Amino acid sequence: MRRREFIRLLGGGAATWPLATFAQQAEQKKRIAVLMAWSETRGEFHSWVTTFLRALAQLGWADGDNVQIDVHWGEGDPERIQTLAKQIVDARPDVIFASTTPVTAALQRETHTIPIVFVIVADPVGAGFVAAYHTPAATSRGW
Repeated sequence: MRRREFIRLLGGGAATWPLATFAQQAEQKKRIAVLMAWSETRGEFHSWVTTFLRALAQLGWADGDNVQIDVHWGEGDPERIQTLAKQIVDARPDVIFASTTPVTAALQRETHTIPIVFVIVADPVGAGFVAAYHTPAATSRGW
């Protein structure tokens, strides 16, 4: 009798392994790629990334916990920025955080399917990154 119970338990466990594997895959960490235009050694730019990571953590997104964040530094070199943009897009992150117009343009040349969140872009409409620009304050005031 014990042998049959053991075989039944083992068989049932083997049947549920694929389901357990599927559940683990469904809970994969989200991936955010960050591409900064400058050098990591410049303290003020490094502190911007630290501030970004802290803000994400306050929203419940902790690097290494439920999100993987990969930060890349362009070193102010347009060729390096374009190479990194291609590598980032090839890695297929869930979203990309970009700094500056040249970085955003390099990323947009590589993808139109991965969302790009950008900062420090003087004219996003003129650069073709967005079709229109609306501020929450202007919208709430009825402008």
